[in-house]
Amino acid sequence: MPLCTAFQIEEGLPPDPDTLRAALVPLLEGSPHGAVYIVGPVRAPIGYAVVCFGWSLEFGGLDGFLDEIYIRPGVRGRGIGSEILNSLPKALAGAGLKALHLEVRRDNEKARALYAKLHFEPREQYMLMTRRF
Repeated sequence: MPLCTAFQIEEGLPPDPDTLRAALVPLLEGSPHGAVYIVGPVRAPIGYAVVCFGWSLEFGGLDGFLDEIYIRPGVRGRGIGSEILNSLPKALAGAGLKALHLEVRRDNEKARALYAKLHFEPREQYMLMTRRF
């Protein structure tokens, strides 16, 4: 919870502990809809990644959305994010995943450069749209 809250604050999202807990606990308890990957020791994690699963006709089956990836500011720049983004797709492909998607702010040049280096490609003809319930 503290790392997720730190991510929300850094991204300018208003932290909502109740909503966060309701979304996070099922994943930690083994929901088939997604997975939380803890980076570092469980008792003192330095980051996390959350992947949510879906199904895509376009990509031929199981796909995933990298919903969040966060590394504590004090340990950034050491290749940890790159290692996660290199190893996670390989591991998920071994489990049948056909594609991994992520969302990045258009003005976040540093993250966009990292993702491009790791073979994530923008889909310029598409735009993510959201409807809240």
